[in-house]
Amino acid sequence: MQAGALSGETMGVNNGLALLEEQQQETSTDKSWLGQYRQLAHYFSLLCFLLIIITLLQTLCLVQITLVSQSQSTLQESKLRDATHRLEKLNQSYRLLFSQYPALNQYCPVSNATTGERVCGPCPAGWTLQGEKCFLFSQDRADWISSQYRCMTLGGAVATVRTEEEQLFLWNKAKSLSQGDSYWLGLRISGDGGGWQWSDGSPVEKGPGFWEREPDKTDSRELCGRLTPGDNYRKSWYTYRCSNLLKRICERRRATLQ
Repeated sequence: MQAGALSGETMGVNNGLALLEEQQQETSTDKSWLGQYRQLAHYFSLLCFLLIIITLLQTLCLVQITLVSQSQSTLQESKLRDATHRLEKLNQSYRLLFSQYPALNQYCPVSNATTGERVCGPCPAGWTLQGEKCFLFSQDRADWISSQYRCMTLGGAVATVRTEEEQLFLWNKAKSLSQGDSYWLGLRISGDGGGWQWSDGSPVEKGPGFWEREPDKTDSRELCGRLTPGDNYRKSWYTYRCSNLLKRICERRRATLQ
């Protein structure tokens, strides 16, 4: 009886130990799972925090971009208004200038009637620039004296030829326009026997001459000089009675900005 009782007690102890070990294993397993859960929860919280930070940064960037864009747009609108205002003031000054000085219309004719755009040049409209002079080839005819007056009313005089370059230019231009017509030059024989002179009083012999035949300096007739564009520009000046009617070449100084 004692041996059986001892054996029963031993089995009870063993069963208790086994049960205790199982409880310890279950407790260890629960602790391990709980630790993993807490670690996952920590990572998840950290991830959520990072996502919130990123979202806030993105929102801040968008707000900043929006504010900068609005600021730039406002600045551009302000600059555009300022430029438009300045342009309008310039246009007013521009119109006032041509209103106060109508002579400017000769040098800056309207090139576009719709926009009012003008194109300015050193010569009045209808005149041709060559070197430092502007030349005008007339369509009407007059005697030499009347031709001089008509050139003077345009601010010039009947043309003088000071260089071979000017002579070649006038000869080419007259040849392209005249269809055989002649043009008065500023050549005239002096009535006091002083020989041929230009319209400004300077002697012709002081510069280059392009006579077809050298004129007689002692000729007492009232003679003037004409340009007839033939085959040779070096021989295209002819004497002609000043009372005859011819087209003319006017000249004036080119305009310059001072």
